[in-house]
Amino acid sequence: MNKIYKEIKKYDNIVIARHVGPDPDAVASQMALRDSILLTFPQKKVYAVGTSVAKFKYYGTLNHPNYDDLTKVLLIVLDVPNMARIDGIDNLKYDSILKIDHHPKEDINATVEWGDIEKSSTSQMVCELILNTKLKLNKHIAENLFLGIVSDSERFSLKNTTYETFDTVKELIRISKIDFTSLYDVLYTRPMSEYKFIAYITNNLVIDESKLGYIKISDEVLKEYNVDIATPSNVINGYNFIEELLVWIFITEDIKNNQYKISIRSRGPIINTIASKFNGGGHKYACGARLNTMEEVDELIDELKKACSLYENK
Repeated sequence: MNKIYKEIKKYDNIVIARHVGPDPDAVASQMALRDSILLTFPQKKVYAVGTSVAKFKYYGTLNHPNYDDLTKVLLIVLDVPNMARIDGIDNLKYDSILKIDHHPKEDINATVEWGDIEKSSTSQMVCELILNTKLKLNKHIAENLFLGIVSDSERFSLKNTTYETFDTVKELIRISKIDFTSLYDVLYTRPMSEYKFIAYITNNLVIDESKLGYIKISDEVLKEYNVDIATPSNVINGYNFIEELLVWIFITEDIKNNQYKISIRSRGPIINTIASKFNGGGHKYACGARLNTMEEVDELIDELKKACSLYENK
């Protein structure tokens, strides 16, 4: 953590990026770290970059710097293990990379790197960084960190939740005195259209004999239920306690990019090694990918079926 703090202290121009198709943890950790650095070092220029997502506006506003105007830049990447999935850094020339991430290591070779797959979230790691260095904290930074931790741990119910997670959250609440119970509204209040979409998924999820559940969601269905392409991945954890499921996969048509957005979750079989065969990746029990053809999608489904069958018969 001291190495990270010293690296941040060295640079006057800092760009903070996270993965494409962000979730609350990615956005919350990005905004929290940016605001903490600015609060600690007001003279620095610190930018949080990437594609804006309307549903995450509570966390803060992204920056749109002119990279041609920046020299001697520190790039901080959060919650992303590979270069291809970093959002918003095209044409950025940087002098050093600092990485904080709780995914298994892939191809990012950072000057300073803190990776820990045992952490519940990148927000937990950023919170620990702030609590254990001279970086400053205010109420909104604390709220963002709490939201990121709660979201990525699915309210402290997933396997990467440890006593350290609770210790970190306890200290965060003690110091900041945030009204944390009211923050659940930010994460879990949804329009009726989204609940109807969840009902559509539940009614149309195919579950085979291997306990693999899958659904192919077309662009027409997204439009019918008035939800965006990020919605399936934001509701997938809600299927974590269905006894008939070992692994479940949501395949969402992405018309804009002519791809299929894949979200996968597991209650037993390790799935990130399978996703990596299809240019994807992530955690052992939560990962994703982007595929170009339905043939690739069907191949992935077959691989997951095999993994479920092997797990059931071991």
